[in-house]
Amino acid sequence: MNIVLIVLDSLRANHLGCYGYARDTSPNLEALARQGVVLTRMFTPAIPTQPSFATIYTGQYPLTHGVISHGGPEELAPDRPFFTEDLQRAGMVTCAVDNMYSMRPWFARGYEFYIDPSHRAPMRLSVTCDALNRRAIAWLRAHAREPFFLLVHYWDTHTPYKPPARLRHRYYDGDPTDPRFSSLEPMRGAPLGDVWAERWLAPLSHKLWGGREIRDAEYVVALYDACIRHTDGAVGALLSALEGSGVADDTLVVVTADHGEMMYRHGIFFDHHGLYNANLRVPFIARWPGRIAAAARCDAVLETVNIAPTLLEAAGARAPAAMEGKSMLPLLSGSSEGDGAAAQRVVAEECTWQCKWCLLRDERKLIVAREPDLYGRPRRELYDLAADPDELRNVADERATEADGMEAELEQCIARMVEKNHLAHDPLVTHGATLGKRWREGRF
Repeated sequence: MNIVLIVLDSLRANHLGCYGYARDTSPNLEALARQGVVLTRMFTPAIPTQPSFATIYTGQYPLTHGVISHGGPEELAPDRPFFTEDLQRAGMVTCAVDNMYSMRPWFARGYEFYIDPSHRAPMRLSVTCDALNRRAIAWLRAHAREPFFLLVHYWDTHTPYKPPARLRHRYYDGDPTDPRFSSLEPMRGAPLGDVWAERWLAPLSHKLWGGREIRDAEYVVALYDACIRHTDGAVGALLSALEGSGVADDTLVVVTADHGEMMYRHGIFFDHHGLYNANLRVPFIARWPGRIAAAARCDAVLETVNIAPTLLEAAGARAPAAMEGKSMLPLLSGSSEGDGAAAQRVVAEECTWQCKWCLLRDERKLIVAREPDLYGRPRRELYDLAADPDELRNVADERATEADGMEAELEQCIARMVEKNHLAHDPLVTHGATLGKRWREGRF
């Protein structure tokens, strides 16, 4: 059998049609969903990219694998499991079409082939899905007769959102420079806000809007959606190449994301920090003809720590004992035996722009800060997700008893992980937010 793992960077689950989005951003992903299963409540326990990918690869939580931040000093220890190494030992040819290796060399572990077209791009994360596909499809056709694992990591849905010209106005009518708009005004002075305004939106306004200031945040949301649509086309082209190779029926295809994306809530503009569900909830779609039923949906609470053991079981390989995740393959196949992978709670951390932990349980979300954040938010936030799914109303003060109980539960979970991994303390306390610190020091 073969495995194709497709990761769309910074992709919000709720901007896809199969997750209920009204815009037609994802026809190919919707077709894939009709052929397989959609996990509706998949969460990452770490944001942003580097700790999230480390969790996917190792099948371990961040306090175990040790990569708790993006751009921090921590390295992945060589004795940590890495599912691609196990796939190699199982006889698979492994290939990544990606550039994570340029950030951390250990992201190339277990790959016989590592193809990085981003060297040709002006900025590494500006490599297009078209450029990635040219390499990925050529490799796929050359190796289709060998048992293979192929990772393709698309970046088009990462800021700055730059869809091709043909899609630029697909989801927006009108003039985003109209002075009656003001939703982008708070972006100035916010973390990354001046960067995006000066390096992205200002050149865009000169190119398309006569130099007039872009003022409507929904215009930027429309650009993000156009990038999803463009990348969805690349996913479709890759899947067509898989069909053309003649091995699609013997290939497990998984589409997911490392994290989601904030649009302009909580003062966070077009980035992926903050432990809100717009960031933590990621899509997960899987197709495997004959093994996964078509048009299936699963509402169990699941975590990306389960991806590695799932792929290993699919390949007939044993997951290392050091992996903390559980295989979801029985659950994906519709068996109740897969309930062991479901989570009673989700504990997640960020140590990059903010230094925070959160606990998600029973439609309640508690966020606790280890240091003051860049937005002046309170140390503790509590959200009733059933009544307030967008997490706009902090009820921590009016439900103080409930918040106290959840905070005690969260601290117990952290303490257990600290003890299990023989740590002296919670590393977020002494580590501090990496990019947040640079921002405060004026190094952005």
